[in-house]
Amino acid sequence: MKATRTLKIRVRDKHAAQLREASRAVNFVWNYVNELSSRTIRERGRFLSAFDIHKYTNGAGKDLGLHSQSVQAVADEYVTRRKQFKKRQLRWRCSGGARRSLGWVPLKAGAAVWKNGQVVFNRQHFKVWDSYGLAGFKFRSGSFNEDSRGRWYFNVVVELDRQLSPGQDAVGIDLGLKTTATCSDGDRLESGRFYRDLESALGTAQRAGKKARV
Repeated sequence: MKATRTLKIRVRDKHAAQLREASRAVNFVWNYVNELSSRTIRERGRFLSAFDIHKYTNGAGKDLGLHSQSVQAVADEYVTRRKQFKKRQLRWRCSGGARRSLGWVPLKAGAAVWKNGQVVFNRQHFKVWDSYGLAGFKFRSGSFNEDSRGRWYFNVVVELDRQLSPGQDAVGIDLGLKTTATCSDGDRLESGRFYRDLESALGTAQRAGKKARV
């Protein structure tokens, strides 16, 4: 049985400077998308989709030193949060000052790989504290994230085979009124409720005292 899990891996401190530089570029893309979306709503009364925003940001990754998929991931995340909070404009991401945003560099599936004991992303190699045996996983989407103490982590979604422990493969059954039974795995038993159609006729026969018919 397939399942997904998010792994959080500490990145070596020597990579903090290059990740902070990448996060500043991510902030620039976020703020550009924020301004673009706000103006489009104000001037045209139209909400841009992630696909629409990608047209405006094509090629920006090369100039900013970002992976092209990171630029797309920023737009995808922006649209998701805009819908979530139901706002025309979201908060700006600050790269400095007291209100500095914590570093964030998103990536899509396939953008990062494990090679020679390191995470390879955007042609850069990052050494990490591998406590999971990353060589045995295939990376999906993820991100590099900074915490309040300036330490960086590589958060990535991986797919793994999940073995059910004894007893977990059992199915519970809940008898109901609308359906014959509903199983804990979501299956429903619809048949076998034909007698519901006979209830009115049965009641009439009982009131009439027709025991043989009952």
